[in-house]
Amino acid sequence: MTGRQRVIKALDHEPVDRLPRDVWTVPYIDMFRSGDLRRVLDMYPSDISTPGGFRYGSSRLAKGVPCRVGRYTDEFGCGWEVLEDGVIGEVKDPIIRSGADLDGYRLPWELLDEAVTAGQLDTYNQTDAFVLMGTYVRPFERMQFLRGTEQLYIDLATEDPIFLRLKEMLHAFNLRNIKLAASQAVDGVGFMDDWGTQRALLISPAAWRKHFKPMYREYCDILHKAGKRAFFHSDGHTEAIYGDLVEIGVDAYNSQLFCMDIEGIAARYAGKITFWGELDRQYTLPFGAEEDVRADVRRLGAAMLAGKRSGLIAQLSFETLTPLSNVLAAYDEFARL
Repeated sequence: MTGRQRVIKALDHEPVDRLPRDVWTVPYIDMFRSGDLRRVLDMYPSDISTPGGFRYGSSRLAKGVPCRVGRYTDEFGCGWEVLEDGVIGEVKDPIIRSGADLDGYRLPWELLDEAVTAGQLDTYNQTDAFVLMGTYVRPFERMQFLRGTEQLYIDLATEDPIFLRLKEMLHAFNLRNIKLAASQAVDGVGFMDDWGTQRALLISPAAWRKHFKPMYREYCDILHKAGKRAFFHSDGHTEAIYGDLVEIGVDAYNSQLFCMDIEGIAARYAGKITFWGELDRQYTLPFGAEEDVRADVRRLGAAMLAGKRSGLIAQLSFETLTPLSNVLAAYDEFARL
């Protein structure tokens, strides 16, 4: 069974020979621990790859070097500060503080208009992996970067006209991005937004359903009409919207399951959505012993698979403090489920 076949069967909740694997890394790993990453991938190759032959255009707004100590400006013009090499940092300079700022702001359409797409099909046909394409689609977080987090929450509470206009502007950009991705030689397309605190949703479920669920539904509909699978990621406690994501057609959901009631989520949604990982990256992966990691894998398997070999992708996030031994133990235990 190829990686592509394995992932597709997991998405369709059909039996697989083993759980499909996916490895995530933070920039620090690629920058300073590439040898450890190579060892993981040599022993446990990923069944998911990124598209070859595709490259987004270059933003006219971007300046500096991301993930290095200092400041840089991202593709949308927001200023970030990085205090430690290998981390993404925080936005310190939101650029839309007034209606006048919004009037004068232009989204970086060149990212999409100048994308390079040559040679994709040949690259796609040469890989046995499931090809998953990333996007710039993260409307809630993008609005935080552009407006500032505190101001955006005020915007949401008051339904400020600036927020409503910015939402529509970003949605138009995101629709173009999703349509571009859906037209490529890929199997699936990913988008994201971090929605949870440690214990609950960041905003009320009612506000989420009013302002964001319709956008996500459009993205999923576009992808499904093009024959692509919809992959979504969100950090934090998002139990309140799990059912909504199932309803709108998210095929695979990467969520921080160990913040939530894993067994309860499995009881309600196993067989309706594929659990795209993940393991506990707050405590167990960075600070636990190997047996703690293995125990978490077994708990995840017992809840999500319930005797079936489908509906779960063996995914984890390899981060700055994660010991190599814990990553290897996790994938070894995933292979034993």
